[in-house]
Amino acid sequence: MALAACAGTGGMPGGGGQVTSLTTGAAANARGGKQVSILLPLSGANADVGQPMLKAAQLALAGPGSPALTVRDTGSTPEGAAAAARAAVAAGDAMILGPLTSAETGAVATIAQAAQIPVLAFTNDPAQARPGVWPLGITPVQQVRRLVGAAQEQGKNTFAGLLPDNALGHAMGAALAEVAGGSQVRYYAQGMSSINAATREISGYASRGGLIDAQIKAARALDTPEGRKQAQELVRQRQSIPPAPFDSLLLGDTGIALSEIASLLPYYDVPTGPGRVLGPALWSLPNSGASALPGAWYAAPDPAARTGFDQAFTAKYGSPAPPLADLAFDAAAIARALDTRQGVSVAALTQPQGFAGSDGLIILLPDGHVRRGLAVFEMQRGGPQIIAPAPSSPGAPGV
Repeated sequence: MALAACAGTGGMPGGGGQVTSLTTGAAANARGGKQVSILLPLSGANADVGQPMLKAAQLALAGPGSPALTVRDTGSTPEGAAAAARAAVAAGDAMILGPLTSAETGAVATIAQAAQIPVLAFTNDPAQARPGVWPLGITPVQQVRRLVGAAQEQGKNTFAGLLPDNALGHAMGAALAEVAGGSQVRYYAQGMSSINAATREISGYASRGGLIDAQIKAARALDTPEGRKQAQELVRQRQSIPPAPFDSLLLGDTGIALSEIASLLPYYDVPTGPGRVLGPALWSLPNSGASALPGAWYAAPDPAARTGFDQAFTAKYGSPAPPLADLAFDAAAIARALDTRQGVSVAALTQPQGFAGSDGLIILLPDGHVRRGLAVFEMQRGGPQIIAPAPSSPGAPGV
């Protein structure tokens, strides 16, 4: 089970370049160490999320030699998170694990940075990344980087985005700009009218097929033998219109809006074959609507990587681990893999080889950003299938 401490020093800096495996049980080191704090919403609006995350962290630190874990309740508020962080600083804790949300992380970050205590937060908001603060949630830029890398390996080099005008859409648009600079992006509001206008614009339809379609419509409207003959000739000419001005199109929606886009893409002559349409990890959900786009890709952790963690959690607590529990497990496991007796250095956390977490490869960068090794899935008949495995080495494309 690749989950909680490094056996020996092979994965640490200078140890030969091996990824630090986060394993429990016999591989655990034999030392204790300075305590670490975990900041979770154990009361308030998000208590139902915080409680199983605490169990996951305790599971990661159950073996001998683990640092002591001090549990601090944030009350599901930024103010509570800040108070918990101040308590961790006063106690001289080696690390802070958590908090859960972006707002809570922002409240904790300044306090922890001033005290030079590293933070492994559970938010997926990349805006909270900064030196000494690492958001462990799977971010849009991690997904987009993996998808663009996989598409480029298939010879696709021009990208565009058709995205909802909401927080996720803008995060994906920013990720596309970062990973594939120069890509055109169009945002749409709710409703078919806005979706249609944005799809038409991003496809370049007016300059590609709009004129000839208008000519076909006008010829048919004549309702004469000559008009019908002219329309048939124009239809034949239409088959050779220029392709869409991109190789792959990034989408960010689910549900009804995604179904509407799926119906519009062929109308505007946007190809939807393998690797032509890219999307978020939300497409892994059964009701996402992504089945309407056969051949579409999304990037997400390989579920097989999580098997060991799920089995251990179920064996300990009698029920499967819920979403986000893996983040708390990995954060605690990283703490266990490091020597916390004198605090934790940035160099130890940002070892270039990274850590083999419960969802795959995790690499912490000095600026606070996090790289992950994600698999690429393709929507196929019968459900999504992995077409590109999750990279296990830091230098692999898309990490």
